[in-house]
Amino acid sequence: MVDVLIILGSPSDRDVAEKAVKVLEEAGVSYEVRVASAHRSPEYLEKIIEDHDEEVKVYIAIAGLAAHLPGVIAAKTNKPVIAVPVDAKLSGMDALLSSVQMPPGVPVATVGVDRGENAALLALRILALEDEKVKKFLEEYSEKLREEVKEADRELRSQLSSA
Repeated sequence: MVDVLIILGSPSDRDVAEKAVKVLEEAGVSYEVRVASAHRSPEYLEKIIEDHDEEVKVYIAIAGLAAHLPGVIAAKTNKPVIAVPVDAKLSGMDALLSSVQMPPGVPVATVGVDRGENAALLALRILALEDEKVKKFLEEYSEKLREEVKEADRELRSQLSSA
């Protein structure tokens, strides 16, 4: 059973995938990472989707440049697809626009350029709709972020305040 299937358009997208993997591992969610290009290996991509679609709950598609990978996955499944545009050229704007400008009927959720961790967090929010363990993880994760901001505020005030 694989809750989240991460598909990279190229092995060069590995660093972005590792950000997602780190979050999914922290949450204790099952995942698998694959490489398949929408352009160079479309039949292979289709086979991966066919082989996994029954068990997968959420797809994360990581791709740069033309970034058709998320859209192709979304065309082949009714499961949620989260795109992570990669900064390969043009500061990732080409991949970002390719991911967000999907035609009607083929939705793809898109996070920021190189934001693999946000893709994992969005996948966890989807999974948390039916999984109390994941919901609890997200609540604790959010609390940790709040505490980090408060600590940064305390440190800055102590360093820069005159009183």
